[in-house]
Amino acid sequence: MLRVGLTGSIAVGKSYVSSVFAELGCHVLDADQTAREVVEPGSEGLAAVVEHFGSEVLTDAGRLDRQRLGELIFADAHQRQLLNSILHPFIIAKQDEVMREWEQSDPDGVGIVDAALMIESGGYQRFDKLIVVHCRPEVQLERLMLRTGLSLSEAQQRISSQMPQEEKQRYADYLIDTSDGFESTRERTVKVYQKLREIGRA
Repeated sequence: MLRVGLTGSIAVGKSYVSSVFAELGCHVLDADQTAREVVEPGSEGLAAVVEHFGSEVLTDAGRLDRQRLGELIFADAHQRQLLNSILHPFIIAKQDEVMREWEQSDPDGVGIVDAALMIESGGYQRFDKLIVVHCRPEVQLERLMLRTGLSLSEAQQRISSQMPQEEKQRYADYLIDTSDGFESTRERTVKVYQKLREIGRA
């Protein structure tokens, strides 16, 4: 199986690109889903987060309070790095388990893991190819504000807390620019898919 990483910054259109790949027949795993699974009540991941951040990041029902945790880490780079260092080993182990299952059921397929922090965590090195989704900065900012209701300064802070788009692009085997909407993004995604299939058959 060809193992492919898909990444990009916040609000650049990764979810749409992932949906096109899934429609084309790829196996697709959203790292956000994995990240939720590894902090379910009773999990080692949740216990590790509480050990470092305290029980204040739990809801009354004992689940992770994502909003509270988000407030703690977005304004503090050190805390953000700490959280990532705690959770990434759990997330990567879970992703690898899923990819092994895909490989057993579909050895000639294309398996794609969609993860925002793949480059920052070093996790991209496990993949045969890396796709970076990107868009023009003004488009990213507008999309983020529309999607979240954040103010201009809040949205800018959220974007600036991540690795710059230009830096992520340097790691890419393939680039998908989503700036001009769904149709052109779909066309580019189909072209990348065709190239991946060619590699898989080689």
